[in-house]
Amino acid sequence: MADRMRHDKTARQLKLLSQALDSGRLGPVRRLVNTLSPAEIGNLLESLPPGKREVVWGLVDPEDDGEVLVHVGDEVREGLIAAMDPDEIVAAVEDLDLDDLAELVEDLPDQVIEEVLKSMDRENRERLEQVLSYPEDSAGRLMNPDVITVRADVTADVVLRYLRLRGELPENTDHLFVVSRRHQYLGRLPLATLVTAAPSAAINELIDGEQPAIHVNTPEHLVASQFADYDWVSAPVVDDNNILLGRVTIDDVVDIIREQAEHQVLSAAGLDEDEDLFAPATRAVRRRALWLGVNLVSAFVVASVIGWFEATIEQVVALAVLMPIVASMGGNAGLQAMTLTVRGIALGQVGGGNVRALLAKELLVGLLNGLLWAAVVAAAAFLWFRNPLISAAIFGAMVITLCSAALAGVMIPVTLRRMNIDPAIAGSIVVTVTTDAIGFFAFLGLGTVLLLK
Repeated sequence: MADRMRHDKTARQLKLLSQALDSGRLGPVRRLVNTLSPAEIGNLLESLPPGKREVVWGLVDPEDDGEVLVHVGDEVREGLIAAMDPDEIVAAVEDLDLDDLAELVEDLPDQVIEEVLKSMDRENRERLEQVLSYPEDSAGRLMNPDVITVRADVTADVVLRYLRLRGELPENTDHLFVVSRRHQYLGRLPLATLVTAAPSAAINELIDGEQPAIHVNTPEHLVASQFADYDWVSAPVVDDNNILLGRVTIDDVVDIIREQAEHQVLSAAGLDEDEDLFAPATRAVRRRALWLGVNLVSAFVVASVIGWFEATIEQVVALAVLMPIVASMGGNAGLQAMTLTVRGIALGQVGGGNVRALLAKELLVGLLNGLLWAAVVAAAAFLWFRNPLISAAIFGAMVITLCSAALAGVMIPVTLRRMNIDPAIAGSIVVTVTTDAIGFFAFLGLGTVLLLK
């Protein structure tokens, strides 16, 4: 429901914006754009063709430029940055949080990076270099080193006075983190507990030690899973020595979850979630040609299987009529099992310890569905062609195909993952060609045996 409301809102904004742009009235465009959040502006920019995008980008409040750049895909960001002067880029990014700046810095021109580093004080420059030293897509890249720490051997009154002197808290601060003299993570201190505790209460009596820290090299998809499992708003990040390095906050995790969802949907078609919707046709052709070629090869593989039974098809035309039914049922069953398996792999729910159990369950589902729908299709085939042997052939083929689809839908994604190949990208193609080839072979083979003996 939330996604539907968001999409409807974007559609309304896009319609109003396009109407204003087409009329040539930039005043309404400026007012509309500057009532939106940076994330909403980024979404609108990605929805506009290049000409209108440049106009709208020029009307965005310069104070929001940096945040907007964080919320657009890589290709759109590249185009926006290319249209900016170096001084504009420096002004846009110099006030960003370090985690957001770390996400952008590799897309910036070298000259701009030098200027940004010069504008930072030594402490923040060292923090940025530290964040950039961690692997991409890890907790280290997500974390913000700006974190409030307190010692366990002080009282609540001391901490409250410190916070008042500090004046403001970083965004999404729901806990303070308690550390030792060596800056090792000991636990967290909920703000709600702090403000309701007696002034003389010792911090070591108020510590919540149940939240585990996240290791700095933890992959970001596992970070997202932990936030979902524990309903965290923020979480501490530590190194091998349990030294507190920073924190990850829920706003960054929401972005990860959204990117994962887009990746699963687009990768199934061989597309990139960072691809610009209005990218030049030549660039889109280069990207998609590879997967169209892979599909073409798979089509020839299936066609060759059908070619083996050319004589059978020539004599029993009914088999050619019924072949699409076998392919459709097998393909859908395979993609159902594959989607479930890919989702389990992405969430860390499928591993070496439970693959056999998942496979057994899916094979049983395939067998039961195969028997059910094979009976339905066989009855329909008998009423159509009045030939019990054709009914028998398609009955057997349907059972074989749906069981094979279940096997392929589980084992192909698991195997691709072990080969370090993203199953969301290659899985659907391999599963489809496998189910088609087995389905046609089973149906035409049974037809040959039963009808041409």
